[in-house]
Order: sequence, then structure tokens, then C-alpha cells
Amino acid sequence: MSKSTISTFQLFETFPDEASARVYLEGRLWPNGPVCPDCKSDRITTRTRPGFYHCNACNFDFTVRTGTVFERSKVPLHKWVYSMYLLVTARKGISSMQLAKEIGVTQKTAWFILGRLREACGTPGSPDDKLKGIVEIDECFIGGKEANKHEHKKLKAGRGSVGKTPVLGMRERGKGGRTVAVTLEAQTLHAIQSEIHAHVEVGSTLYTDENPAYNDLNGLFFRAASVNHSAGEYVRGSVHTNGMESVWAVLKRGLHGVYHHASPKHLFRYVDEFTFRLNEGNVARHTFERLDSFVDGIAGKRLTYERLTGKVDA
Repeated sequence: MSKSTISTFQLFETFPDEASARVYLEGRLWPNGPVCPDCKSDRITTRTRPGFYHCNACNFDFTVRTGTVFERSKVPLHKWVYSMYLLVTARKGISSMQLAKEIGVTQKTAWFILGRLREACGTPGSPDDKLKGIVEIDECFIGGKEANKHEHKKLKAGRGSVGKTPVLGMRERGKGGRTVAVTLEAQTLHAIQSEIHAHVEVGSTLYTDENPAYNDLNGLFFRAASVNHSAGEYVRGSVHTNGMESVWAVLKRGLHGVYHHASPKHLFRYVDEFTFRLNEGNVARHTFERLDSFVDGIAGKRLTYERLTGKVDA
């Protein structure tokens, strides 16, 4: 086994119960002691019951779960930590059916857990922390094939990308290069270029395919070059999008082989999960470092069942 990876047995030894997991989460979220999630004060009194705190500044009672993806969950914290471990170490993800068996909960509860954890994966970086250097940009389309749909669900508007959700991906080349991927409502020039300007540093070099949306990127803000996939050109010197294509390969294999289906309203969460694993879940990093990165994203990310299922607006 790699020195950067711990086994499930080692994880259970480290977090055998709720208390050990709580101590770990508190230490990560509050390195200098408990902080009120409501007013951010550190004037805290410890309650008699372990893990319960009272804020003397705003008179608010809280635990480490408050204001995180764990809030109002009855699932023990060590099961949450194990779920994070499985999600961050499984290259193509883990299904709710499998997670339910692993931690001893219902499939519905496991599905909700995974939805909450994907919410944590969507932690945005600093506005100044943009991709730079050489950045590969490509798009893919996620959704069922028209030929495989029931007759009443067919759009009858052609094949290819019809009825699918476009996903734009940007990958920074080099060791430690990061990946950003976002779902788009439509594959328009404005939508694509807005995301590029939002996530790529001015002056970077962009490598793309022949999509017309990239035609005018070479100029004032970026240097750009492209390959023509339609003409059978996939590599021209250092110009290619093979790195981004490999990201799509893992994403599609995970969606098809593990999750089987991701509806358009939930797809952005799955995309966040896969990009998080590429960036923070890199196998070159020790498992505990990957877990730490996951925990860093749980604060301020409460997700209710109603919002996850679309019964209330996000």
C-alpha cells in the first residue's frame, strides 16, 4: 500500500467512535478553540455535556455540527468521517446503495449524506486564485442518448448534444495543476467566455478545440491556440486538450458505471465531486491531508433535504 494512503482498518482505529471524530472535527474547524458559528465570537463556555458549547456574546448554543453539512443529522460523526474517506479515495465515486451498506444506514439517508458532502466539494477558491500558465479548455455533454429514450421523452431535434447538459472544463498544466469544471445552461459564446474570464488569469495561454466560442480569445487578455478535432487533428506540438479529455473520461465512467444517472438539477454537484477529487483528493497527498481539505469545506454549507430535492429554491 502507498505510504500516502491509509486502510479502512487504520481509519477505524483512528476514529472508532463519535467522540474521536468530534475531537478531530473540532480541532480542524476550530484550531484556536471553539468559535460561535452565529457571531464568530470566541467568548465560549463549555457545557456539561461533551461537545456542547454556549456563546456568551450572542447567547447561542451550538456544537461542531452547527452551520455545517452535518447540522441536524442523526448519523454519528465517525460515520460521516468514514463517508468522506470513501468519497475522497474512490476515484469514480461511491453509490448511495454501497455507502448504505458500508455505514449501516438506509439508502435514502446515504443519498442525502452524499448530497451534503458534494455541497462541501463545491467550496469556491479565492477570486485571486485563478488558473494560470497553460490552461486546456474543453467541453463535454452529459445526458442520455436520444435513441435510448422512451418515445414520449424524445426531443426529436437531432442527435449529438440534443437534450444534454453542457459542462465546461479548464485544466491547468503542470505538477499540481488544478481543474475547474462548471455546468452551463446553454453552450453560448457569452456563457463560455464568462466562465473563462472568471477562472483563468489574464495573460495565460489557452489550448482549445475548434469551437467557435474560442475564436476571439487570442488577443488582449489571453494567448490561444487550437486543434481541429473535426479534421482529425488532436495534437500539434504542445497544443492539445488531452488532459481535459482524461478528466471527462473519468467523469463519464463514474456517472455511467457508479451513479448510472445524474439529473440536470443535480449534475453540478457531481461535477464538483469529481473536480474536488482531482484537486484536493490527489493520491500523491496523504489520506489525512485529503480529509482535512474536505473538512475545510463543510463550514457554512448546510444543505436541507428540501433544497437538495428541489422542493424549495436554492
